[in-house]
Amino acid sequence: MSLMDPAELVKQPQDVTENPYRKLRKEAHKAKTLVCAEEEPACQFFFDLNKNQGMKRPSDGKERGNSQPKQAKKPPQPTGPCWFCLASPEVEKHLVVSIGTHCYLALAKGGLLPDHVLILPIGHYQSVVDLSSEVVEEVTKYKSALKEFFRSKGKRYVLFERNYRSQHLQLQVIPVPLDLCTSEDIKESFIVQAQEQQIELLEIPEHSDIKQVAQPGTPYFYVELDTGEKLFHRIRKSFPLQFGREVLASAALLGLPHRADWRQCTAARPEEAAAAQAFRRDFQPFDFALQA
Repeated sequence: MSLMDPAELVKQPQDVTENPYRKLRKEAHKAKTLVCAEEEPACQFFFDLNKNQGMKRPSDGKERGNSQPKQAKKPPQPTGPCWFCLASPEVEKHLVVSIGTHCYLALAKGGLLPDHVLILPIGHYQSVVDLSSEVVEEVTKYKSALKEFFRSKGKRYVLFERNYRSQHLQLQVIPVPLDLCTSEDIKESFIVQAQEQQIELLEIPEHSDIKQVAQPGTPYFYVELDTGEKLFHRIRKSFPLQFGREVLASAALLGLPHRADWRQCTAARPEEAAAAQAFRRDFQPFDFALQA
């Protein structure tokens, strides 16, 4: 198990059967943990990948006279200038469209579409795996608000994250017209184009969390549809940096192959500011940050 890919560990085998020894009281105590894991539904079929093998379970400060409460882990600080930490002078604040307590929304620079938006943590975090529970909660709120907002416009969103050769977490949220393609079309396009580039995209349970399939520091690519369906790839060597955009821009989906590279889509600052202002105005009824 320690040599298996974490994503494989969340897949429940098709030939799973009831544990024939579950009724033997003699074995019940020794196999308690195993039985519980086997009796859980598929959405709970996970292993704790964060525990170190062979090490004693943490005592929460109750042993050896340690009564000090555990300090909350501070997010890692950037090693250099960061374009996405909201307090950083490098942030292009004219693209910001909403600011919450822990996260903010900004239009993507060189967006694939005019309403291509990013969900970003205000503080410095490398990936979703590193987020604290408070930040995760607000990310979820922004996802729900964007889903409702785009549905009001006759669109569904596709979200992806590339935790590879990136410094600050960026959740790319791109709307796709409902009458252009279905969620199944989008999922199939990602899988097919991944196979063409020898990229293994695994579908993981809808109720799962990325933290259950990837440890901190693990490079990965992750896709989430607004239906809750999720695709995950563990990056081992290299990965095409524009893969997410390339799939969505392809003829099978948006039909905008010329906009696959964001560097070819940048606009003048006044144009970007006007687009951000328009998005901010339209999104206002759905922005929970303004209703707090």
